[in-house]
Amino acid sequence: MVESTLHGDSVTNRGTKLTPPATATIDFLTREGPGIVDAAESTFGRMHAHHYEGAGALEVRRRLDTLFDRLVESLTTQDLEPILTRAREIAHERFSSGYDLVEVQTAFSALEAAIWTRVFAALKPDQFAQTLGLVTTILGAGKDALAREYVSLATNAHAPSLDLRALFAGTAGV
Repeated sequence: MVESTLHGDSVTNRGTKLTPPATATIDFLTREGPGIVDAAESTFGRMHAHHYEGAGALEVRRRLDTLFDRLVESLTTQDLEPILTRAREIAHERFSSGYDLVEVQTAFSALEAAIWTRVFAALKPDQFAQTLGLVTTILGAGKDALAREYVSLATNAHAPSLDLRALFAGTAGV
C-alpha cells in the first residue's frame, strides 16, 4: 500500500495536499482493501477466464493486489501515471501471453464492482459520489490505457496473410 502522512484533516504525499474528501477515500480504500480484493477475486473466479484459471489463484490475487495498489497510489499522489503505467504493462504482458482484451479488462471491472459494493455497504450516502467518482475516474483511465495499448499491439502484430487463390479459382475441376 502507499504510505501517506496525516496533517490535520488532509494528507500530504510528495508535497501534494489532498482535499478531505480524497483523504476520506484513501482512508476507506486502505481500510477496506483486503476485503475489496477478496470480493474482486471471488467475482473474477466465477467468470471462468481461461488464461487466469491457468495462472492460479495466488497469481490472480497478486495481480489484483497490484492493480488495487496502483489505484490507491494514483489517488494518493493525484497522478494517473501509476495506474496508466500498470495498465500498459498489463497490456504487453497479457497480449504476449495470448489473452483476449475482454479477459484482461475483466480484472479492472471485477475490482471496480467490488469497490462499488463495499462503498454502498460501508459509507454514508453523502460519501458515495466523491468516492465512486474518484475510483471510477482512475480505473476508467486505466481501462482506456489498457485498451489503447492492447489495440496498438494487435494492430502492429504481423498476422499471417491469407492465401485466397483457391477461393477465387472458380469451380474448374470440381
